[in-house]
Amino acid sequence: MIQRRQTLYLLAIVILGIVLCFTAVLQFTTPAEAGVQRIFYLGAFGLEEEPLDVDYLAPLDPIILNGWWGLAVTTILIPLLALIDIFLYKRRILQARLNIFLAMLCVGYYGILLMYAWVVRHLIDVDWDICFGACIPLVCLIFTAGATRLILKDEALVRAADRIR
Repeated sequence: MIQRRQTLYLLAIVILGIVLCFTAVLQFTTPAEAGVQRIFYLGAFGLEEEPLDVDYLAPLDPIILNGWWGLAVTTILIPLLALIDIFLYKRRILQARLNIFLAMLCVGYYGILLMYAWVVRHLIDVDWDICFGACIPLVCLIFTAGATRLILKDEALVRAADRIR
């Protein structure tokens, strides 16, 4: 099981998915008004403000902090499905189908991320920048495509061996 290349790809997706749970993907910066600039980071579990030494800043509106469950669920599902996919090595067709769903989930992550960036950009007047963590789902998508190709190649090899018998 572990010697298969697709298993190594899926294991890399699991590791990258766990890293994605704890890294920031977007950075929001408020305009520097009155000498104070606030910086927020969007991660898997919502917005977090970079701590400042200033005590007189108003807290963030609770409406903005609600509704981050879509990003959290997607971030948790990516490594979880890849881990489940590793143990389906005897059922290659199901494994390939689960990989296709995993690839769609990686693409959907970017859709959810852009939706949240648009909402935050319009609720608070901020500028947004992409952090390093935003490339992790793209790498997972590439690894998923490679694993799917290798799984289907294994399935074709098994079918060809069955025809020879």
